[in-house]
Amino acid sequence: MRHSLIILLGLALASGAPAQSSLPNAPTPAAITARATASPVPQQSGTFPESPPAPTPQPASAEYTMFPHSVRTPYWISGQLNVITQGHAGFHSPYQGPNSFRSAPEEATSVLDTLFLAWQPHRSLRYNTDFIVDFEEAGGAGLSQALGLAGFTNLDVVRNPELSKAPYLARGEIHQTFGLTDRMTEVDRGPLGLPAEAPVRRFEVRVGKMSLPDVFDLNEVASDSHLQFMNWTIDNNGAWDYAADTRGYTVGGEIEYDDRAWTARYGIFAMPTVANGINLDWAFSRAHGQNWEFDWFHSVLPGRRGAIRILGYVNNAHMGNYRQAVQGYFAHATPTPEITAYEHFGAAKYGFGWNSEQEIGQNLRIATRFGWNDDQEESFAYTEVGQTLLAAGDYYGTRWHRPADKIGVAFDSNAIKKDHQNYLKYGGLGFLLGDGRLNYGRENIVEGYYNWHFWKGLYCALDLQHIADPGYNRDRGPVLVESIREHIDF
Repeated sequence: MRHSLIILLGLALASGAPAQSSLPNAPTPAAITARATASPVPQQSGTFPESPPAPTPQPASAEYTMFPHSVRTPYWISGQLNVITQGHAGFHSPYQGPNSFRSAPEEATSVLDTLFLAWQPHRSLRYNTDFIVDFEEAGGAGLSQALGLAGFTNLDVVRNPELSKAPYLARGEIHQTFGLTDRMTEVDRGPLGLPAEAPVRRFEVRVGKMSLPDVFDLNEVASDSHLQFMNWTIDNNGAWDYAADTRGYTVGGEIEYDDRAWTARYGIFAMPTVANGINLDWAFSRAHGQNWEFDWFHSVLPGRRGAIRILGYVNNAHMGNYRQAVQGYFAHATPTPEITAYEHFGAAKYGFGWNSEQEIGQNLRIATRFGWNDDQEESFAYTEVGQTLLAAGDYYGTRWHRPADKIGVAFDSNAIKKDHQNYLKYGGLGFLLGDGRLNYGRENIVEGYYNWHFWKGLYCALDLQHIADPGYNRDRGPVLVESIREHIDF
């Protein structure tokens, strides 16, 4: 509550601030990625090394954080505060189970604070080293305790309400660059990468505690729940069951090769000991998540930026199988399908994803995602999706003299396969879903937002999400979720 009061006071004081007179750049892929700056500015960087910048006028001294951040210091100190309040009216629901999205009217507020710290022990553009330590505090709650939706409405929500609200170590990693040339290109300096320049051809290695969306599946239109969309399966590929604990972090390593117009990366990370668990299995020989991605920085329109990313992953963990759980139920081994009764080491889950982004004009960008996994073994770390399809776009408010404001609209459709459907139909519970029965239909989500830049690092957004067939159940819904987001970048 104290965070909300601070932000509301700041909004009131800032509401009289004049609008910016020049067009800002587009926001970076995610507010907490290695290529992120704390400001929402599109700029020519290592992310799109061969694509010419759009003919966008640059502000002479635009500030998008409460305090300026030098590009020359060997350290980084910044922070952010994100407060999201969501609510919905009652909706049609002839029945509901223990993991259902609640049909009665409800309201919930989440609070996420992050402190970003980083240090360069020496100055070497070709062989740069960053030590990164970030701390977070997650408070509040999500609607229905973050249950009942595959595409949940608030990415900031911790999926286990029983976890401590005390601050915790979010990231603790070493980021090392090995340059293969003296030719440099601009990159975005930020909390997960301190250089403002890097070799055009290079290897980058990250080792430690991190979140996989820091480096994989980035998208400049749909990756940042603090300045863009809020839904889980819009900001991330819902079919990518990436290795993570309940808070979204894991331990492992990632290596990537960056060239002029493409990047390739591989990472291996620890899996949780149980589905949606806070504890990680440190025995990589029996449980791990492997991830591959290839990025091609190519635009279909001359003079505009574009990118295509192909993602693949394989998870090995102590997982159960949906078909075996249903067969056990029909054999009267369990009173309802219980996937935890069939968990075993050696289980593997695999999938792939498509991710694209394209500038259309000076203010307009579009993005697409497609994701698929085999959906035989249980959903284990992110959400319960076997297939996802996304189309999204955003547009800056230059034409109405609000150049730092932005409108975004997205459509996302999620699905699960027949064995997963049967598991829920006969009363099985996943770590997110379980109405007690199921009349299957795709979960279709439409989200729109308006992000209002008040002053410096102060933002407010209005967001609306329409979810048809919540939890893949045609008997329930649709539901309309209204949101207000208050955000400060320090």
